[in-house]
Amino acid sequence: MTDISDLLFTHNHEWIRVKDGKTATVGVSDFVNTLLSEVTHIDLPEPDEQVYEEGEELGVVESLKSSLPFHCPVSGAITASNNSLLSTPEQINEDPYGDGWIFEMTLSDPSELANLLNADEYENHLPEDEED
Repeated sequence: MTDISDLLFTHNHEWIRVKDGKTATVGVSDFVNTLLSEVTHIDLPEPDEQVYEEGEELGVVESLKSSLPFHCPVSGAITASNNSLLSTPEQINEDPYGDGWIFEMTLSDPSELANLLNADEYENHLPEDEED
């Protein structure tokens, strides 16, 4: 199992790994795999100078089963997108906290990180497993 102790999470199942206090990598949690099953497509945000607001929708992860929007976990500018996901979106299923990252960003207000859940809080936030 991947160590997620250095990640922060949103209630919408995005994770963020802060690198140096002002830059971060963002993806969706492994719980998204439970919701969607096999990821077939992703709409990636474009790197640009625009500052996105905390909670703003940036794109959609799609599967044969459903689709799920993903959001900006904190305010900031997108600096890179994981373009390899365009040809191999299944990386989100295979390695959601590693090669399945979605974008990198520069934080515009690091104090917003206090609004996020640590790994233990996030695990406790998840719904109980249900039998199909």
